[in-house]
Formats: sequence, C-alpha cells, structure tokens
Amino acid sequence: MTREDVFEGLKEVIASMRPQTDLSQVAFGTELVKELGIDSLFMILLSLAVEEKFQFRFPNDAPAPVTVGDVCDSVLKYKA
Repeated sequence: MTREDVFEGLKEVIASMRPQTDLSQVAFGTELVKELGIDSLFMILLSLAVEEKFQFRFPNDAPAPVTVGDVCDSVLKYKA
C-alpha cells in the first residue's frame, strides 16, 4: 500500500462522513482543524472510520495528526 492509496481511501472516508467537503481542495498538506474544520469529536469518529477502513488500530499514545498527510503517514506506520 502506498501513501497515495491511503490518501485516496482517506478521501473516501471523509466524503462519506462529511459530504459537503470539496475533495478537490484536499491535499497532503491540508490541515484537519484549520482547513477542514474538524473538531475533537469528529477527529475521534474519523480515527475510528480510518481504523475500520484500513483494518488496524492507532496506538493510544499516537500523536494527534495535524494534516491529511499526517493521517496517511500514521496509517502506513501503524498498519505495518
């Protein structure tokens, strides 16, 4: 699985949870809070959906991601 594969899967998750999101504006550097308006509750729900989509678990002590790329990198790191 490549970073691009994870990125595309993450965009699918975001689209299903927030259909109003313009996915053409989502890039690796897109900030989850500032640019996508994700709050702490949505971050938890997003984390659970990502874990389900990619069949793995984030460790409890994993740092909170800031950007879409951070989420992609975390999936690749913790899924391995």
